[in-house]
Amino acid sequence: MHFFSDHYDLVTPDGAICELKRIDDITYQALVIIENISPAFVGHQIPTELLSFNIKSTLAQLGVDGIGQSIELDAKSFSARIHVQLKAIGPLAKILLEMLQLGIYIGKLFAADDRRRVRDPEYLTRMFGRSDRQGRPLLSLGGLQGGDNLILEKVDGRTVAYLSLLDGTLQYDATTLGFLPTLAKGLKNPSLALRNLLQLHQIWHPENTRDIQNGNILLVRTLPLHIRTVFAKVVDNLLPTGVCHTSASVLQPDTQASGDIYELFGKEENSPSDIPLEFYTLEPYREYVFFSDRDQLQTCLEEPATLFKAFETAPAPRHHLCATFIVKGDQLMHLTPNDWISTDPRPNQFPGLIHPSRQALMVERYIEQQPSYPFLKAIEEGKITSQGILLSRYFPSPLMKRMLLGDQIQRCLKGLYFETPSLSHGQFFSHEDRSMLHDLAKFAIPVYWVDRSLNKILQYVPKPEKDSGMFVPLNQVQTFIDATSFGIYGSNLIKGDFEEDLTQLMTGILSLRKEFDHPLFNLDTPITLVTGGGPGAMEVGNRVAKTLGILSCANIIDFQGKKESVVNEQRQNPYIDAKMTYRLDRLVERQAEFHLDFPIFLPGGIGTDFEYTLEEVRRKVGSSPPNPVFLLGKPEYWRDKVSSRFRTNLRTGTIAGSEWVSNCFFCIEYPSQGIHILKQFFSGTLSIGKGGPIYEDGFVVLPNPNQSS
Repeated sequence: MHFFSDHYDLVTPDGAICELKRIDDITYQALVIIENISPAFVGHQIPTELLSFNIKSTLAQLGVDGIGQSIELDAKSFSARIHVQLKAIGPLAKILLEMLQLGIYIGKLFAADDRRRVRDPEYLTRMFGRSDRQGRPLLSLGGLQGGDNLILEKVDGRTVAYLSLLDGTLQYDATTLGFLPTLAKGLKNPSLALRNLLQLHQIWHPENTRDIQNGNILLVRTLPLHIRTVFAKVVDNLLPTGVCHTSASVLQPDTQASGDIYELFGKEENSPSDIPLEFYTLEPYREYVFFSDRDQLQTCLEEPATLFKAFETAPAPRHHLCATFIVKGDQLMHLTPNDWISTDPRPNQFPGLIHPSRQALMVERYIEQQPSYPFLKAIEEGKITSQGILLSRYFPSPLMKRMLLGDQIQRCLKGLYFETPSLSHGQFFSHEDRSMLHDLAKFAIPVYWVDRSLNKILQYVPKPEKDSGMFVPLNQVQTFIDATSFGIYGSNLIKGDFEEDLTQLMTGILSLRKEFDHPLFNLDTPITLVTGGGPGAMEVGNRVAKTLGILSCANIIDFQGKKESVVNEQRQNPYIDAKMTYRLDRLVERQAEFHLDFPIFLPGGIGTDFEYTLEEVRRKVGSSPPNPVFLLGKPEYWRDKVSSRFRTNLRTGTIAGSEWVSNCFFCIEYPSQGIHILKQFFSGTLSIGKGGPIYEDGFVVLPNPNQSS
């Protein structure tokens, strides 16, 4: 894979001389070989005439110019052969040229890809005042935050900066001649920073005039240009007529203060006043671009079809893990299978804490095998500097949490999109998954489910002041956050004949909000309705919610594939907007995370009995306030189901001090009864909670509103 080359994709590594022939006193012909060129080098994709040889600035500042006369690029061997004419401009250059040997590194190739040319000055101006993770400015001239001295214009459809020259010139001291042999030897080591040593021999003469002398190099200066976000290149045809710059004309973005010395030569009668530069963008992930600046990407992310199409480009087979990192809209819209990292998952049996060293090693190896690892590691190492989003076929393993919550990744990762929660459990999240979802939300890393079952993009949203949340449609996130939650408990086996009554009840509740200014109940507070997401009573509840325009939510658990199970709750009903999913081993945890403000019970079986008891316990221990709970149906049904248990507990004294819980449960045979109870509750006249009356049935039986007293 070549996602993250050690070199920027517009340049190659430095090349070394393998043949050298003297032409005359000031001219040599050299064959330069460049090896280990990245497969990502743009030069493989564009015409050869757009490639240019860029001589090392150390040589150019001493007056040695190098012009590439022919370039042969071999994509198979990742190498290049360049015939370079070396020319001495001035006496020092002539001496240095005679010292050059085979094996010295003298320059590289630059790919002037017109597709990467900066055309709009705004692309650069938005970088002013911004810095990288080390606090270094992304773009400035003459100081860490300088920008006033950088003049940007649009010339011939491209952005050009004119850097004003400072008064004076650079010249060399008398010791420079003795430094040249050391310099010639040092050029055999491409990692040596020889330019820093050369600066020790340069003297600035501010009183000198900037006159070009025939046959000599003129070294001029500008304010230091800090450039981290683009390549800059001297525009020769915008220099005064007859004035030339050496082929060391490319300013790279990996230097902190490049662009303050320029090498000019040419005719005597012309004196330049500024240096014109054009700019070329880096690879998208190296541009230091903020997510807020990616208007096209943000627009694309609002279109579900774009994301569904993007995931379709993920490589086969479907059971392989794969991931990719996206930083711009065009990249998202034109993904190919080659843009993803894919791995074949293998079962992992970790030894556990009884073998801590082996456990740590195996976990580390497991993390490194995840397809998102190379992207996250590149962010940590600074190879990815632009903010973007991570696409992953499956929700990442919880073992990736350490990396995902790292400081640099948290700053760079502006969205995590996945298609399926789990490779082994399909649509159902583990306890560790949900814990990581909550942590990612706390660290402001949005997580999105590209859900094909609903054909929607869902965002994970924590419920305020709760340790759980749901995946919610993008246009209803604030509704979920602000909403008061009603919920339906009941049988998955029978739908009953409650749909009309439930519709009337919820319609009345919606209308009743305008009469109150209670924190839970007012016209500005939306309502959600939560069920278990399955068939039967749950389907009735979700359908009523959809019909009335209420956010329809579900906590869905996996009852599939259990031989000993007699539950047929294997089908998710089609009326769900927002959801969270659970595996069977977290059944109790799933029930605890309903967090209903106002539960509504329909007839049900063992599961409903459990849910009923849980709502009693919540009120007893104070984890839920004493809000009304509605039992929809005839009193006789609820007496058969509830009363004997409550009376036994009452008689034996096992609920001493908690008997009042019975006043929180109201049997409503008619929707109007529920509306009446809520009116009393929100007006503060309902006798409910600790200190209230005790009902031997275990719940309150309301009078029939259709019968006269």
